[in-house]
Amino acid sequence: MSRLGRPPAGLLLPAALVAACTLVPLVYLFERAFERGLPFVVDELLQPRTAAMVGRSLLLVSVVTAACVVLGVGLAVLVTRTDLRGRRVLAVALTLPLAMPSYLLAYLWVSAFPTAAGFWGAALVLTLVSYPLVLLTTMAALARVDPAQEEVARSLGLGGVATLFRVTLRQTRAAIAAGALLVALYVLSDFGAVAAMRYEAFTWVIYGAYRSGFNPSRAAVLSLVLIVFAVLLVVGEHRARGVAAAVRIGGGAPRPAPVSRLGRWRWPALAVPAVVLTAALVVPGIELMDWLLAAGMQWNVGEWLGALGSTVWLSAAAALVSTAAALPLGVLAARHRDRVTRALEGASFLAHGLPSIVIAISMVSLGVLLLRPIYQREPLLILAYAVLFVPMAIGSIRASVQATPVRLEEVARSLGRPPVRAFATVTARVALPGIAAGAALVLLTCMKELPVTLLLHPTGTDTLATRLWGYSSISDYAAAAPYAAALLLFAAVPTAVLGLWSTRSAEVRVD
Repeated sequence: MSRLGRPPAGLLLPAALVAACTLVPLVYLFERAFERGLPFVVDELLQPRTAAMVGRSLLLVSVVTAACVVLGVGLAVLVTRTDLRGRRVLAVALTLPLAMPSYLLAYLWVSAFPTAAGFWGAALVLTLVSYPLVLLTTMAALARVDPAQEEVARSLGLGGVATLFRVTLRQTRAAIAAGALLVALYVLSDFGAVAAMRYEAFTWVIYGAYRSGFNPSRAAVLSLVLIVFAVLLVVGEHRARGVAAAVRIGGGAPRPAPVSRLGRWRWPALAVPAVVLTAALVVPGIELMDWLLAAGMQWNVGEWLGALGSTVWLSAAAALVSTAAALPLGVLAARHRDRVTRALEGASFLAHGLPSIVIAISMVSLGVLLLRPIYQREPLLILAYAVLFVPMAIGSIRASVQATPVRLEEVARSLGRPPVRAFATVTARVALPGIAAGAALVLLTCMKELPVTLLLHPTGTDTLATRLWGYSSISDYAAAAPYAAALLLFAAVPTAVLGLWSTRSAEVRVD
């Protein structure tokens, strides 16, 4: 990759500051965990209940990740490499469960089927909201695979199935692994689904230990255990991203890959996405309609509008702050990649591996001890959102800047433009759609975020998520219905746009 000289101090200093801010929660956790001494930490770690929680959490992570890989890869192949009827519409529809907050889907399923609570209920819900992470990464990777390699394999006598597993999917293994690791990280950090399903995973127990007020040190110790697993997953994600991606062996413009005819299997193949969409969208949609009908005209419109307004402006502010904070490090990671840049990027991505409940508890203590003037006020909540979601914005900025040819910026400099102006007028203009997409993704995620919002939302200010959680946790589903509907409506639109963007390059032809 071409580089534009040494990293400028004007980017290094703010990038280092941002990375340091994302590590603040770790400082609190270590201080809180060890305030009662090392013997307390060791005793807590050796408790049978801790080992049991580790086993339950890892079992959930393993089952959901495996299910998401099977579903995500299988569905990606169906909608991109076969002549399945309506595959383009299905490709977009199958991404929509990503817009569903896990806690909302869990409550809808529990409301429809009370016996669904427990491990299998939590596994089902987390699989339904997580498989699009594997689906999207796999579809993007399949679009980049060189069809010439598949054609060569078939000319040598390999059948369609053998070519798929021995040639095509081997080229997408890095993307599949990255998607699987994202799923595992999400399941490890999820709070809403396990709480709604009453499954004792780490996040639910940590939240209970903190909210009880009797043993915050135990919550910190358990958080450290969770961080160990999260760090391992983040390291795995970085390694998967470093694996060679699919490459083209031919020259010229990329061309669509041929697709396989399903023949008599065309209609049976439709059963798989139909079952998935029924479980992820149809069943919850019917139950949500029941909630809305039960609510009738009795719901408080003023309260609903207030929650909607708070959700939109807090999420928009967090998206702007996160994107602005991520810009220096994102540009460094794309244009000036050296040891210092990799260290800063790795430090910032560590926060991405921290469960949001851990970030929330840390920021509460930080507000009480150091930032009391803004404690239980909007700035602290926005700061917590930024700590949690800056890595997400960094990834989007890095990818969009990397996709912009560095030679264009070098030409602008050679014509006499200063570095800042050259970047603003050339690179930033080309990368702007990708940067905006990252900001939109942060906004969408902030709207669904629950633990940070529950613990840090200002007194007297509620969001759609906190209202939905408050009513659903006491089984007042009629009162929760308007908030659930609004949250889904606002989340579904950008998710559908993401699905369209991910599939627009998958123009295919039939052999």
